[in-house]
Amino acid sequence: MSKYFIFIPNFLSILRIALIYPILESLLSKDFIMSLIFFAIASLTDALDGFLARRMSWQTELGKILDPVADKLLLTGTIFILWIGEYIPLYIFIIFFSRDVAILVGAAVQMTLIESNAPLPNILGKLTTALQIAYIFIIILFELLGISISLVVLDISIVIVTLISLVAYAYNWYYDIKAYHNE
Repeated sequence: MSKYFIFIPNFLSILRIALIYPILESLLSKDFIMSLIFFAIASLTDALDGFLARRMSWQTELGKILDPVADKLLLTGTIFILWIGEYIPLYIFIIFFSRDVAILVGAAVQMTLIESNAPLPNILGKLTTALQIAYIFIIILFELLGISISLVVLDISIVIVTLISLVAYAYNWYYDIKAYHNE
């Protein structure tokens, strides 16, 4: 029975990708209600696809690539538009974008050098993605509600978590590649 549903997590990742344009368009047009709705749905698909893939054993090779790519596109696109609209500072965009590019490049290098499948995300990476989603949700919600308070502490906190996550990924790549070549 479950073999017929194995592609549901992949469908949810594709839905997340399809929601990127409406999120970005609604942010550009300052329609924060629709932005928040679309972003919330996209965020829920992220949580649900991972849950279903693990809990129901509906993991596929396509899903191992599609899910993180959907996450990167969603977060990078949204953070870019938030920066363009001057809702967040440039350094937030640079840190988020740099981490995502580094993770994609690092995964490609790791897959090439040790001839493996896509590397599995670590718990810190998942936590960072969840916190970045929460950060973006808060920014959009504050714009919707017209709340204009300084978010410097929140900005610095998300930067620290994001950088720690990147260091953890780099550490894992280095030791995976080193271990493979020392066998």
